[in-house]
This record gives sequence, C-alpha cells and structure tokens, in this order.
Amino acid sequence: MKIAVLFSGGKDSVYATWLSMLQGFDIAVLISLKPENPESYMFHHPNIELTKLQAQAAGFKHKLVKTKGGKEEELADLKRALKGLGIDGVVSGAIESEYQKERVERICWELGLRSFAPLWRKNQETIAHEEAQALEAIIVSVSAEGLGREWLGRHYDPACVSDLIKLNRRFGISICGEGGEFETLVLNAPFFKKRLHLDDCAIEWKGSSGVLSVKKASLVAIH
Repeated sequence: MKIAVLFSGGKDSVYATWLSMLQGFDIAVLISLKPENPESYMFHHPNIELTKLQAQAAGFKHKLVKTKGGKEEELADLKRALKGLGIDGVVSGAIESEYQKERVERICWELGLRSFAPLWRKNQETIAHEEAQALEAIIVSVSAEGLGREWLGRHYDPACVSDLIKLNRRFGISICGEGGEFETLVLNAPFFKKRLHLDDCAIEWKGSSGVLSVKKASLVAIH
C-alpha cells in the first residue's frame, strides 16, 4: 500500500513513519505543511523547513506546502496537497487530538483514501519511552509550566521522559506534548541514512515560552 505521511519532523510523525514501514507500507512521499500562523490548529511550526533535510536523510520524496494556518484554510491546503499523488492512504502521528484525527479522516474520505494513525490512543508513557529509545531528538519549543529555557536543546532521552512524567503528575502537562507544551526535532531515526547536524542555533524566548531556532543544519554520516 502506497501512503503519504503528514510529516512535521517531530518525534511523533517520525515514529509513525517508522511504524508504518515496519507494517510494510510503501512511503510514497512525506508531506509537510508550513503554517504562516504559529498558533496553527493542525500543524507543527518550529523549524519545519528542516523536513526537507530529514526527507533527504531518509531517501524519501518530500513536499512542503505553505498554508495561512487558519482553521479551514489549512484543511483546504492539506486536501490540495494530497490530490493526485497516486497513493492509497495517509499516515499521521496523532495520539489524542480528536480535532486533528477527525479532520484528516474527513479529508481522506473525501479523496477516497484510508487514514492511519499508528500512535492513536496508545498509553503516553509507553509511546514516550519507545520514541526516546528509537529516535535521536531534541526539544525545540516549550510553552508550559515547568518547562523553562533550559529545556530548549535538551535531548529527548529516557531521563527527559522521566522528568516529563514528573511534570505531568505535578502540572498535568501531556507527556508527549499533545497540547503544544513542547515540540521536538528528530536528528536521527532507524530509517535515516544520514543524521542531521545543527550548525547554528539561537534561542528565542518571550514571556514564558521559547523556541530553539535552527539557522543552519547539514547532513552528516552516521557513525
């Protein structure tokens, strides 16, 4: 089955891609939407341009589509991006967002495609530990109580997951960042042939939230 993956470059979409490959799906293209609105309802925003490098690292075709990021506009843009690709289905990294999953399913139904969400409603602690073991990722955006400037650039590893579980119990934040509490960037994955190296980064902090903005990145050999 040929599929397109809604690909943000964060841990959930990358892990969903990997699980789809393990199920035998043929990845036809990675589709990334770049919202002009940083408060997009559907799509991950920080460092979205790096999805092109990630696709190169994996050896997959890639399509970056700009969207204004309004509620209905971004859905129309996604539908246009999926048309005419010769695919059978679409994979997303949704875990608990009914808003995201229902709208992807609606678009797929309108286009005659199947919708797959391999992480849907799995236990968040389980997903977090699996992703921390399978992927090399860092935190590139924080916007929640307990997540300060020091979290930006932190590796999403087992120790990080343990700290997120503690913050979940204290403040109720999503362990997987489903509520936008944090965003990640994957540097390496089991299906990457090269890994991302961040050559130049800068922290942009405002009020109680911030972003690690990657100014320059490159692909390097995996040792």
